Amino acid sequence: MTRIWLVPLAFVAIGVAVAANQLRSGSTTGAVVFGLVFVALGAAFSPLAFPRHVPAAEAQASGKPVIYWRPGCQYCLRLRLSLLGRARHAAWVNIWRDPDGAAAVRAVADGNETVPTVVIGGHAQVNPSPATVRRRLQS
Repeated sequence: MTRIWLVPLAFVAIGVAVAANQLRSGSTTGAVVFGLVFVALGAAFSPLAFPRHVPAAEAQASGKPVIYWRPGCQYCLRLRLSLLGRARHAAWVNIWRDPDGAAAVRAVADGNETVPTVVIGGHAQVNPSPATVRRRLQS
């Protein structure tokens, strides 16, 4: 459980350190800006930025497109942010929480746990472009 919070907490800790350094040098504006930027990065990379985790077996049985992801993955974050309101139309499986999900990704990614891996209509794509996923979710 703590592993999924390492990246967001690191961003917040770095932000606090940079903001404190800016305050020491007399730049209140710089401290506020850097603090807010790093807190926003921490929030974006946190598990809270993604829809609820769905177990792989439940996701596969739902008939929805399945997106396998993991916290801290910049490509997963890019995909999630590009989908905005459409993200809820897919089942999101966190491979760090679900061994079956990790196995499903390894099965289509030549033994690697490369995410995001998207399965729509039985067709799997490893790290597809966000535009491709958006188009496939709309159809």
